[in-house]
Parts: sequence; structure tokens; C-alpha cells
Amino acid sequence: MKIVSKKFKRACKQTIASFLGIIALLIVVSIAMSYIQQDEGKSTQATARKDISQDVLQYEPVVTKYAKQYGIEQHVTTLMAIMMQESGGRGNDPMQASESLCGKRNCITNPETSIKQGVAHFSHTLKRANDHVDVAIQSYNFGAGFADYVTEQNKKFSPDLAIEYSQMKYKTVHNPEKYRCIRKESKKLNACYGDIHYVEAVKDYEQTIQATSKQ
Repeated sequence: MKIVSKKFKRACKQTIASFLGIIALLIVVSIAMSYIQQDEGKSTQATARKDISQDVLQYEPVVTKYAKQYGIEQHVTTLMAIMMQESGGRGNDPMQASESLCGKRNCITNPETSIKQGVAHFSHTLKRANDHVDVAIQSYNFGAGFADYVTEQNKKFSPDLAIEYSQMKYKTVHNPEKYRCIRKESKKLNACYGDIHYVEAVKDYEQTIQATSKQ
């Protein structure tokens, strides 16, 4: 009986030791997972910051300068987001404002001229849109005629309204081949005039810029 008792005690000790070992292992794994999640969070934040190019961020003082000049300094972040969507801040016409100035592409060859015209164009569309920012943003892409269309329809901005306008304008263009379908769904909807998800894209960039500025 003593032999059995010793074996039993030894087995119990081994079981307890194994159990404690498992608990310790679980604690270590839990701590490790916590650090991994923190690192992933930091990585996600870093990625979000990288979504806005330095090419765009470097122009913030210039955008602010002209936004103040045109009385729309509260929309600096929106203007920077538009620039990000238009060009990522690259090239001599980062606001892609040539067509609004000259009626054709690539007539602007100086970034500051581009920004001044882009801000002026947005200011104009904002007035035409009765200060409805979403309508003004989409009008930057479609042209100021979209703001008039929304007013005539007596509606608020919606993605469906943007699709409707794009479809209508695409039917009337003389050379549809020059209008590249930016998105797959645009082609399926026969709505290749402009970017039907322009507002959504600009707002996503705007949120990232705002989040970055708070860090």
C-alpha cells in the first residue's frame, strides 16, 4: 500500500506540474497575442497614414492660402482629399484643374496655378450647389452642371443620383470611346461619364487626413 501511495503521490505531482505548465504556457501565449494585436494596430495606423501621399501633404500651406482667398478655408481637408483622388499630388496639375480653366486637358503646367484654379473651381461648384458639400464634390468631377441638375430635380445628393446623371450624360457624348470606365460597375451600368463613386472616395481620403492630423 505504501508503494502504491508513493506512486500515486508521484503521479499527482506530475499531473499538477503538467497542469501548471499548461497554465503558464497559456499565459505566455495570451501576452504574446496582446503584443501582436498592438503591433498590428500600430501597423494599421501607419498604413492609414501612408494612404495620403507626402506629395499631397506638402501642398497643405498652398491649399490653405487659396482656400482663405476664396473664403472656403473650412474646406481645406476636402480640397486636399480631392487632390489625392485626382492625382495623388503628382505632376504639374495636381488638382487636375486644366479643363475647368481652359476647357481642355494639360493646359496648366504649374502646381500652384493648378491649386489656385482647383480651389476656385470648388468654390464655384459649392455656390452652385447651395453649399451642399457632397454635391460640390461630385460637381468637381462631373462639372458644375451636376449641381444645377440636383437643384432642378429638387433632390439631395445620393449615389443613385450620381449614377443617373452619369448615365444621362454618357448617352449624349459624341465620342464615348474617350470616356474610360473608371470602375467595373460603371461599365455594367453604362455610367462611364466621370466617376460615380467620386464622393465616397474623396470622403475616405478626407477621414484619413483628419485622423492623421490628430495624431
